[in-house]
Amino acid sequence: MGVGKSTVGRLLAERLGVGYRDTDEDIVAAQGRAIAEIFVDEGEAAFRAIEKAAVRAALTEHRGVVALGGGAVMDADTRALLAGHQVVYLSMDVEEAVKRTGLNVARPLLAVNPRKQWRELMEARRHLYEEVATAVVATDGRTPEEVTQAALDALELKQV
Repeated sequence: MGVGKSTVGRLLAERLGVGYRDTDEDIVAAQGRAIAEIFVDEGEAAFRAIEKAAVRAALTEHRGVVALGGGAVMDADTRALLAGHQVVYLSMDVEEAVKRTGLNVARPLLAVNPRKQWRELMEARRHLYEEVATAVVATDGRTPEEVTQAALDALELKQV
């Protein structure tokens, strides 16, 4: 959360001369409501099912850069789908997350004690991010342009 998936994803797509797609944006457009509302109205399990379908559709239909929501890797089927793709895990520590988001924005999984919950989420997810990652790029103290270049370098991709 707040690591720069959307910003870096757009920059990567631009530099590679391909399209960009964000599964969170797909979900909001298809559902006609914010992700936080889906969590509140239907619960996390329902949201994760919607997210899984959105990721499958994006990976099937789109040939450019795809940004996934932070919890998408929790699903084993989604991790299996990612196996055939180049995946960049953008990492950051909790102090960077605080600087970037203040951990006070509408994040349904961080509603109470955001620092503690962020750490717990990362402990539960980090190994899954690393499992699917082709490359890990630290974002701490870097501009989006620097992160984008590091991702291109890590994947050994050429800009257009």
